[in-house]
Amino acid sequence: MASTTKKQGALAPAVLEPDPRPWRDEAAPSGRSNRRSHDRFDVEWAVDCIADDTFLYASIANISAMGIFVKTIEPLAIGTRLMLTFEPPGYEPFKLQGEVAWINALREDGDNPNPGMGVRFVDLRPEDRERLVEVIRTIAYVREPA
Repeated sequence: MASTTKKQGALAPAVLEPDPRPWRDEAAPSGRSNRRSHDRFDVEWAVDCIADDTFLYASIANISAMGIFVKTIEPLAIGTRLMLTFEPPGYEPFKLQGEVAWINALREDGDNPNPGMGVRFVDLRPEDRERLVEVIRTIAYVREPA
């Protein structure tokens, strides 16, 4: 799943947050709305996450124009700023800054199929935003039902 090398105690305490898969409005239980304004797309891409004292090699489970879900059993603390490096197939690598927005900690009872952390992109340069949107549009187009 993921490995972490740390110099100091930078791992987050157990905080339970919502499942990383967003509820779609039509599938949401009554009273619960879709909290995301950008569509997410499932992917399986390697990602390097580098914070001040931590290097995390993990995988991206889904992506949107605003952020990614990083699948890991050792999520970083909420608010942690990190450098993300990933390379979608067929595209030049991305090196983007992000901030941990929420975590879905691994539970001791194992009743958690999606441990990891939601990372919001921050300080995106316009050219990086354009490239990111292009990748996401391509994913959406390729996956569109015939």
